[in-house]
Amino acid sequence: MVADDRTIPHIGSAIESGHRSPAAADRLPRHVTKDRFLMPDAPSANVPDRNLALELVRVTEAAAMAGGRWVGRGDKNRADGAAVEAMRALISTVEMRGTVVIGEGEKDNAPMLFNGEQVGNGAGPEVDVAVDPIDGTTLTAKGMPNAIAVMAVSDRGSMYDPSAVFYMDKLVAGPEVADVVDIRLPAAENVRRIAKVKKERPEDVTVVMLDRPRHEALAREVRDTGARIKLISDGDVAGAISAARETTGIDLLLGIGGTPEGIITACAIKCLGGVIQGRLWPQDDDERQKAIDAGHDLDKVLTTDDLVTSDNCFFVGTGITDGELLQGVRYSRGRATTNSIVMRSKSGTVRVIESHHVLDRTAGLPRSEG
Repeated sequence: MVADDRTIPHIGSAIESGHRSPAAADRLPRHVTKDRFLMPDAPSANVPDRNLALELVRVTEAAAMAGGRWVGRGDKNRADGAAVEAMRALISTVEMRGTVVIGEGEKDNAPMLFNGEQVGNGAGPEVDVAVDPIDGTTLTAKGMPNAIAVMAVSDRGSMYDPSAVFYMDKLVAGPEVADVVDIRLPAAENVRRIAKVKKERPEDVTVVMLDRPRHEALAREVRDTGARIKLISDGDVAGAISAARETTGIDLLLGIGGTPEGIITACAIKCLGGVIQGRLWPQDDDERQKAIDAGHDLDKVLTTDDLVTSDNCFFVGTGITDGELLQGVRYSRGRATTNSIVMRSKSGTVRVIESHHVLDRTAGLPRSEG
């Protein structure tokens, strides 16, 4: 993929923050990244290196630009297919020996990026890979906000296996309130605790949740505190990350969503700080028994460290449609502009990157599609 390098010092035009970075790093020249000071040692061939982050962002940029051609066109399957193909083409160039732990499905049901597929160029560190070429396919098809292309990478064997139970009851919040929230508490109590820590009223708290019939009682409980609710139709990865970041106006994510999305979110939370807690939520008796037979404790609260055991992981996302987290792809005169977030847990560095692409020079992405 060829990006317009005039925008890169990517990092020069990036917004950088690190919750574990020394304050002095914030005063570095714009062309010097904090990682240089935080990671002085030469990387091991078996450990994901900081340079991997900028390789990964090219993968999500490709998926977003391909899927973005289908925004508002009413065909979520073709949007997803385009994003998968673009992601698959670019991921093979990344210097890693990756195994897809969370992908597009099992091998027999998905032609690309299936669970267990080996990805990368065969060199570099061994890693677990989680991909969602479009988190929010319906959002993309309808031209609605908050569709993103996402990818997470961590040390091999460190990601939770989501195969037993597809859904999970989740709570996500940012670093400021991470120590006071608890998924075992009533939602109203969590709202009140957040308000107290932030020295606000419950009416000032905003909770995001998926707009599903199963959340009607939960929504009533939250509203009874006076708190506001932002209902989203899809895309709970973007919703969860928005709850963990300070600048989005979202304080808390609650409710039942996909287990794979929970693991991807956990990689982001490792980078941002904050908290994700989850409990497996079987859809029926058969799935419940399958989980029990596999040795899962359905009452156990899964923490961030349960979902991703490694402290060296990456999260990358590129906006497809505009949202609280990222701007969507812009196309004009054979060019595209993308907005991405790149995070690494080991340094705590968060970058927001704007890239400018010449489409007829960008691998696998013709000037017009469809």
